[in-house]
Amino acid sequence: MNEHVVLINVTVINALIVAAVVLIHHESLIRLSGLLSSMRQSHHFRMIVAVFGILVAHTVQVWIFAAAYYGLHHGEGWGELVGNFSGSLLDCAYFSFTTFTTLGYGDIEALGHLRYLTGIEALTGLVLITWSASFLFVEMQRYWPTR
Repeated sequence: MNEHVVLINVTVINALIVAAVVLIHHESLIRLSGLLSSMRQSHHFRMIVAVFGILVAHTVQVWIFAAAYYGLHHGEGWGELVGNFSGSLLDCAYFSFTTFTTLGYGDIEALGHLRYLTGIEALTGLVLITWSASFLFVEMQRYWPTR
């Protein structure tokens, strides 16, 4: 296949994955905000619900990237993951968690066109984690007692 066509396909796939996780994150924060405002429990309990809700949202997002790594790794011509990697979906999830959080242990490495997905996942993770931190800060200001 022509290299330009492959790069266009890689770009489209990456953009669709990023769009999916950003929309999921947006929807999660909207729903969490509504849930928190309707709760009558203590502000401490509401913040715990918010943190767990955000952790669930991020976990779903990481698994979306993991599924993409799994499919692309096992597909022809997309690249591969190498190193301490068995090819399992669980290894893809581990790699995705370390990439999303920009922790990057380095025990698994992306080769070929998969490298582009790892870069965009790290950037996306950084932005979404920051968005979550901002959301929690605003919610804490709203529900935490003033001093």
